[in-house]
Amino acid sequence: MALLPPLDYARADFKVPDAQRELRIWQGVALGADAMLQLHHPDPAEADRLIGKCLTEVSRLERIFSLYRDDSALRRLNRDGRLTDPPIELVELMGSAESFSKLTAGAFDATVQPLWDLYATHFAALDADPAGPSEAAIAATLACVGHEALEIDPTQISFARGGMSVTLNGIAQGYITDCIVDLLRRAGVDRSLVDMGETRAIGPRPSGEPWIIGLEDPRAPGQVTKRIEIVNQAVATSGGYGTLFDAAGRFNHIFDPSTGRTSWRYLSVSVIAPNATAADALSTAFSIMPLDCIREIVSRLNFKVHVVTPDGRAFFV
Repeated sequence: MALLPPLDYARADFKVPDAQRELRIWQGVALGADAMLQLHHPDPAEADRLIGKCLTEVSRLERIFSLYRDDSALRRLNRDGRLTDPPIELVELMGSAESFSKLTAGAFDATVQPLWDLYATHFAALDADPAGPSEAAIAATLACVGHEALEIDPTQISFARGGMSVTLNGIAQGYITDCIVDLLRRAGVDRSLVDMGETRAIGPRPSGEPWIIGLEDPRAPGQVTKRIEIVNQAVATSGGYGTLFDAAGRFNHIFDPSTGRTSWRYLSVSVIAPNATAADALSTAFSIMPLDCIREIVSRLNFKVHVVTPDGRAFFV
């Protein structure tokens, strides 16, 4: 995980102050990532009911976005190259993905799944070349990559090229986090922390103070490199160290759609934004973008970005 649990409540032996006794905590897994829900509610039974409702919604959304469930809408789209009468959530999220592709000049691209398949297949071979896939293999795979070849319509989503496939792993966890925040707000919850792979705060902590989030040190996973405070904001982190294809650690899951290669431009990028969908997508895109391009987008959107460079420097952009 790129984000550690909120520091004040991560330990089982932490003594909860009186102001926090109405805080219910659930921990589990969503879309294959560690997940946590910290819900402040005066009625424990109602809090448990809401947590159950949230988990039901997460399960429903996973059946749309998962790359690993054979029955998911996304898997069917990738298998068939088109999906008629797609779920409205898939249309909405893929529309958002396209918006972030345009905002970042293609740095965010949901169609990089063929590159993932290429690298995973290459390094799964017993005699895999440690230098990675060949130039010819990368070039052939890049012919199947390009967000501009997505055709998104409420009645059908399709690919304009053969061999294409989509991953929403760079945005779906943020989207699901936002959906759960919306569900809780409709139920009247005004103080909660939702982490369905990415983190978003509803209001402050029950004590009235900001939620405290620990950003993971990419050089020492599990350790905190920076503490930040959020209220009604979201945080998402991307870093190549999270998923490596090879034992030497040269190749990771951060793909540059323009070259087909993986990127170590930064060790990690964390985005603080009003919602988790934007934070998730932009932390992915910014991971391959020069600092001046990041600054230009951040200045327009008034977001905050925390970067750790390969030489270990950590700073806000």
